[in-house]
Order: sequence, then structure tokens, then C-alpha cells
Amino acid sequence: MQAQGDADGRIDWTVSVDSTTSRAHQHAAGARTDGHLQKESPGGVHDEPADHGLGRSRGGLKTKTHVACEQGQKVLSLIVTAGHRGDSPQFIPVLRRIRVDQPGVGRA
Repeated sequence: MQAQGDADGRIDWTVSVDSTTSRAHQHAAGARTDGHLQKESPGGVHDEPADHGLGRSRGGLKTKTHVACEQGQKVLSLIVTAGHRGDSPQFIPVLRRIRVDQPGVGRA
């Protein structure tokens, strides 16, 4: 549909990039009911891998959604990161993920 809209001249490729933070409930990660008996720190004994979409920060468990949209508010690309990741470092990766097939031959 986007390729057809582009071919018809209905898309002017003004792209907006924004992000939002979503907070997860403490039980989303299998929180203990007897936390006072827990031996390791609440963050665990290992660091979270960089590719996990749920991260622990001062505010608790959070996830961040970074989105690039065209002027008609259709999503062009989306990246999900842990909540403690910054918005600015995700700007270029979000833009690089935009792919719209073109009618005929050639690159998207």
C-alpha cells in the first residue's frame, strides 16, 4: 500500500521519529513474593543483554518503543529497547530500518 501511495504521489516522505516508555508490572519478570529472602540484588547477578526489550532502571522495569512514521501516521519502522536506553542513539537505527518496496525493479 505504501509503494502504491508513493507511486501515486500521496506520500511526501516527511518522517517523524519519536519514542515512548512503557512500564512493566513487577510480576512481568517473575518477581519473587518473598523478596526479603532474596540473596542477590534486585537487578540480578548478571547484566541484561543489550538486545533485551525489558530493562531495569531506577523507576523499575521498563521498555522503550522507538518509531518512525510518515505524515499519514503509518509506521515505517519500529525498534524496541530496554527502558534505560537513550532515545538519541536509536535515531539512526530507526531510520535505517525504513524499507518500502518500489513497483518494478530496483532497491527498496
